[in-house]
Amino acid sequence: MTGSPTRVLPAADTALLLEAADLDAAMRLLPALRDAALPGVTELVPAARTVLVRFDPTLVAADVLAERLLAVEPAEAAAASDHVVTIPVRYDGEDLDEVARLLGVPADELVARHQAATWTVAFTGFAPGFGYLVGDDPLFDVPRRSSPRTRIPAGSVALAGRFSGVYPKESPGGWQLIGRTDTAMWDLERQPPALLAPGATVRFERVERALATIAPAEREPVLAEHAIEVERPGLQLLVQDLGRPGLAAQGVAASGTADRTALREANRAVGNAPGEAGLELAGGGATLRFRGAAVVALTGALVDASIEGATAQPVEHGRAIAVDDGDALRIGAVRDGMRALLAVRGGIALEPVLGSLATDTLAHLGPAPLAAGDVLPLRGPAAGIAAVERTRAPRIPLPTAGEETVLEIVLGPRTEWFTGDALEHLTGQPWTVSARSDRVGVRLEGAVPLERARAGELESEGAVTGAIQVPPDGQPVLFLPDHPLTGGYPIIGAVVDRDLDLAGQLPPGARIRFRVAAPSSSPSGRTSWTRS
Repeated sequence: MTGSPTRVLPAADTALLLEAADLDAAMRLLPALRDAALPGVTELVPAARTVLVRFDPTLVAADVLAERLLAVEPAEAAAASDHVVTIPVRYDGEDLDEVARLLGVPADELVARHQAATWTVAFTGFAPGFGYLVGDDPLFDVPRRSSPRTRIPAGSVALAGRFSGVYPKESPGGWQLIGRTDTAMWDLERQPPALLAPGATVRFERVERALATIAPAEREPVLAEHAIEVERPGLQLLVQDLGRPGLAAQGVAASGTADRTALREANRAVGNAPGEAGLELAGGGATLRFRGAAVVALTGALVDASIEGATAQPVEHGRAIAVDDGDALRIGAVRDGMRALLAVRGGIALEPVLGSLATDTLAHLGPAPLAAGDVLPLRGPAAGIAAVERTRAPRIPLPTAGEETVLEIVLGPRTEWFTGDALEHLTGQPWTVSARSDRVGVRLEGAVPLERARAGELESEGAVTGAIQVPPDGQPVLFLPDHPLTGGYPIIGAVVDRDLDLAGQLPPGARIRFRVAAPSSSPSGRTSWTRS
């Protein structure tokens, strides 16, 4: 059958990239893959002509899974839906005239044809509620902006390549803006929250009225017997757990803490379940005051910390300590690593968002970053929690500025986009962590940028935490938990799963070297699998 997968590429030690001939073939592969329910597959992330296949390597080997993927025959038709969505648009986008010039038509004709076209949701990604819409008018093939904007307003209607889309929330982006809508693309009060789902039909309707302005919701004061009051939040203080995996179909990334091991260790120390939500503090420098008694533990980055109340007590890394009503936990600057994790016995008493308390800083999903004066309710030292564990493994030092850390990687999926010299420079030179790094990605600076072997744009495709994406300047970005689900810059490799926590602890000024993982730790060292 035409449209069969052309090849499978390694994307990580826990993911493969299934490449189809074109968008139509990829859209027909997705329902077939879902129906196949291949053992070990944990998630499918569709994109322009690929499907990212996440898998559990303890359940299936990459070689075995690759052969099974290549054997899947596409469905006769792409996933379809009888759901039709009409989106009212005010066509006053900043790039409208420029796009019309690029396409060689008057602006009024562009608007008329954008409305007349029938658009179908091919796949979702980038941000929760963002749908990649493909239309039936061949006019629409628009290059991205040469310089992406750092801020695109929510509701912006945009074009890029063959796709149209609507930005659900304010975010950076490189698409061309042609209008605005006040239709909510993502609403947690709605089920499902995403207005657009793969297969749905979308029509745009021109309106002239001014768009509604929605005032930001005010935080209500928290009255709780057991709570943490934030006196100083430090550089960044977030609620984090192990994330919300498995929601890629809604455009929702897993997110979660940047150091899973540290969160589990902190929870173990206070007697919680391993995935209980705690606090992730970047850079240190926070003060937290407790309402009611509590039991807490600090792990992750090494910090000088003390409990200050009737007397002052030092907080030993990784060991539980009791806190009395009114006591303050003072956390100094980090001495190694980047992020300290705080667990509180009983956990945090907030309502989960899509099954998780993780704060996704890119998608603005989950609890907002904590600020001075915020009060975080706790469940308190509830009965029935396991006894506090008194033993712990010796602490392993974390990266510091100026020191070199080795991260193992799997090459792929887009190594052919780079020269042989670039592959040598990837592993042959040290990379310095930029101060512009955040939970979306670690920006790296190297003496020799990675040179491409081919020019042009790569159609959007799925990415994993740990992916090493290379923008046009040749300086890589190492994706952390809040990265976008899909992206259009080629990915040259990905950090192996066991080193992801270490990557999440890289402070500005740290140096890293990439080392290709041994075949037993990666998808057989293969560069691709093809259909026989």
